[in-house]
Amino acid sequence: MDKRAFFIQGDSLLLPVNTLDTQIDAGLLFELSKYFKNTDIFDIPELDNPSNLISVVSVPVTAVLPENWKSIPVRSILSMFSVSGGRIGNTDANRIVRACHIAQWRWSSRFCGTCGAKNEDVPMQAQRICPKCGRTEFPRICPAVIVLITDDKNRILLAHNKRFKARVYSHISGFNEAGETLEETVVREIREEVDIEVKDIVYIKSQPWPFPSSLMVGFKARYVSGTITPDGDEIEDAKWFTKNDLPELPAEGSLSRYIINGWIKGDL
Repeated sequence: MDKRAFFIQGDSLLLPVNTLDTQIDAGLLFELSKYFKNTDIFDIPELDNPSNLISVVSVPVTAVLPENWKSIPVRSILSMFSVSGGRIGNTDANRIVRACHIAQWRWSSRFCGTCGAKNEDVPMQAQRICPKCGRTEFPRICPAVIVLITDDKNRILLAHNKRFKARVYSHISGFNEAGETLEETVVREIREEVDIEVKDIVYIKSQPWPFPSSLMVGFKARYVSGTITPDGDEIEDAKWFTKNDLPELPAEGSLSRYIINGWIKGDL
């Protein structure tokens, strides 16, 4: 069988323009790598089946695509899987996400962060070692919480972040800080961004999110007190919504949309 690989550039998947959506998760024939220069080509084992390899052709972000090629953000691919019946945790989607995360890490970890020497690969592992000082490096994973906040009137709190597309509202979220539990991150981020207090913090689900290097960790919490006051820094607007009066929501395939859908169905 001809070897196939995922062609990754930054946080996007590269494909010939005539590739069908149903073929995205199959990878491309490895021989197509001849159209690109200065690539980083590697194999990485699947996490749940190390005997199966994910082959990747990582293309520099500065490379110009050949004629009749296209670039699709991996975020959009996650949405495609959801629409076509996939879901968070879909095996094929996870292969693409893993390829994207490792490809980006490899570009940023070419040199030792301690002494500056060029790192060496550990074969068939997501690991690099400095031949000069012995520093070992693994892919960076940054935990971030995302929180379903509800009140006693069966409403959900959603906010518009300045980075979002116009009119899109989603959950309060933020990165975990050093020395902080994830539950403490939930309380702090909500307090900082909308100035309210919550209780009954419960874990829901997580999702790898290499845009870049994140792990989204979903929680739910109940409103206790305070008046919603957007911080004006990140959050432009925040308000309570009912199931019959929802704003434009995040795309399918994201953990944020998964949580909102679960709340709408009454599962969360």
